[in-house]
Amino acid sequence: MDVVSATYWHHLDDGRIQCDVCPRFCKLKDGQRGLCFVRARQGDQMVLTTWGRSSGFCIDPIEKKPLNHFLPGTPILSFGTAGCNLTCKFCQNYEISKAREMDKLSSLATPEMIAKTAKAHGCSAVAFTYNDPVIFLEYAVDVAQACREMGIRTVAVTAGYIGDKAREEFFRHMDAANVDLKGFTDRFYHQLCSAHLDDVLETLKYLRHETGVWMELTNLVIPGENDGDAEFAEMTQWVHEELGPDVPMHFSAFHPDWKMMDTQPTPPETLVRARKIAMNNGIRYAYVGNVHDKSHSSTFCHGCGDILIGRDWYQLSDWNLDAHGACKSCGTHCAGVFRATPGTWGPKRQPVRLMAGQ
Repeated sequence: MDVVSATYWHHLDDGRIQCDVCPRFCKLKDGQRGLCFVRARQGDQMVLTTWGRSSGFCIDPIEKKPLNHFLPGTPILSFGTAGCNLTCKFCQNYEISKAREMDKLSSLATPEMIAKTAKAHGCSAVAFTYNDPVIFLEYAVDVAQACREMGIRTVAVTAGYIGDKAREEFFRHMDAANVDLKGFTDRFYHQLCSAHLDDVLETLKYLRHETGVWMELTNLVIPGENDGDAEFAEMTQWVHEELGPDVPMHFSAFHPDWKMMDTQPTPPETLVRARKIAMNNGIRYAYVGNVHDKSHSSTFCHGCGDILIGRDWYQLSDWNLDAHGACKSCGTHCAGVFRATPGTWGPKRQPVRLMAGQ
């Protein structure tokens, strides 16, 4: 594994080093690692221990990230590393995000190899996913720069738990992001994720108002934890007021995992209810996820109500957008990043091996 010098840290008066990448601000003595496990102190500096290593590569439909308004129907090369800076008890990728054995990571994966592989397979973008890319910021930025040189876009799938300065650097290199808005109470974030809601909300406001990054939100709905109508109402009102009506929201079904095996799966009707509350509060694009429900997973024109993009799981059907991203029926613009015609990747999931470097 490659170890590289990390950014966003500083010395403390007591001899420790503080990591400033995320609001956890881990304070380390020599040889210690942060909670994420991949940022560590070695001697008198902070290092990233997973640069150039991955837990695997797969080509997915971009809708799986989920992104419904960013290059629909196109394939995206997805990968992650190991570790995480949150401790979500409901983590659905815990074998990766909670990994403490670095031999779980595959062989060398340089930024140039990743970009070259995405280009060769006709991928629209590369996604940093499976675990949060915030913790491997330096590697993600290097990959993004290599991709940009080849005309490949980059997507961050993240919880948005990142410090002020690191936030600017990280998102400066991203084209799109899906941010997990895990709940809308500090109790939820504190008890289930060991984090704080306000830090995530600051990231959302920064993305919406100070960058050109296309953003969508995902709310994993967990029975008994964040599934009340009052919380849905407060969250969607905040999104409408602070971010505007055009940020798509995905309400996704929970299934029992990791430390929440005794919690029941989310009833589909709860997701439909959350979507209805969101739309009643002015959110133009709200979706249900992790369930089979075409009528509530498709995109409709907020002008005339006609269907714009039909979705059956990850398979696109209807396409009623013109070359400029407007409704063919009434001319109302649909927010997003669209091509003149949709991609045809469909629901395929294709593991790939990286192409050799030059």
